[in-house]
Amino acid sequence: MKIVVIGGTGLIGSKLVKRLQAKGHEVIAASPASGVNAFSGEGLAEVLVGAQVVVDVANSPSFEDKAVMEFFQTSGRNLLTAEAAAGIKHHVALSVVGTERLQASGYFRAKLAQETLIKESNVPYTLVQSTQFFEFMFGIAQSGTQGDKVHLSPALMQPIVSDDVADILADLVVRAPANGIVEIAGPETIRISDAVTEYLRQIGDSREIVVDEKTPYFGALLDDKTLMPSAGVLVGKTAFSQWVKTATPPPAR
Repeated sequence: MKIVVIGGTGLIGSKLVKRLQAKGHEVIAASPASGVNAFSGEGLAEVLVGAQVVVDVANSPSFEDKAVMEFFQTSGRNLLTAEAAAGIKHHVALSVVGTERLQASGYFRAKLAQETLIKESNVPYTLVQSTQFFEFMFGIAQSGTQGDKVHLSPALMQPIVSDDVADILADLVVRAPANGIVEIAGPETIRISDAVTEYLRQIGDSREIVVDEKTPYFGALLDDKTLMPSAGVLVGKTAFSQWVKTATPPPAR
């Protein structure tokens, strides 16, 4: 089976490509560097020739409200139009658990717009909504940084490691389209403030933590249900409590 992975060189995409190749599939890691740009439309028609499945795990280079909306809407339209013309049998897209409950955030408004385009297209699809990745704990800390303090919400979440995301995606990609949403999460529930604090202490970051339920999560206020998956969630194998013991700082940019 020929599978095109849009965003195939990123954190999730690169892991997914390796897993699908190991299963014997012909996999194209599509990105602007390889001449495939969903935002501009460059290379889409060519890369989809002979493909049966497209997986979209690309993310916006900017989280600014206008820019992120433009990215997901334009890329989504370009991709789905090209897929319809190419006769793609299954469109798989990675989104976020709780997207519809996070509409105070410009980023999540854009993700919902992307989801709506997919649902309204004529291409069979599976929307995979994931909880937050373990590897994004530092990003959450940075988003809540004010001076020398880190402000964090105490809301519950059920994060998942990127390897488990890739494993589950590799299975879903070759299944029949769900034509609906599949949620995925890690095996443990933990408060954002606790998870980020444990991670920061593990990597030697001793900044003061301020726990405040009014601290926004990328522009949206949370309660204990906002980021939590439903009862039918697919659960990964890796526990945060084990992963964090060997966690390392993010790569320097």
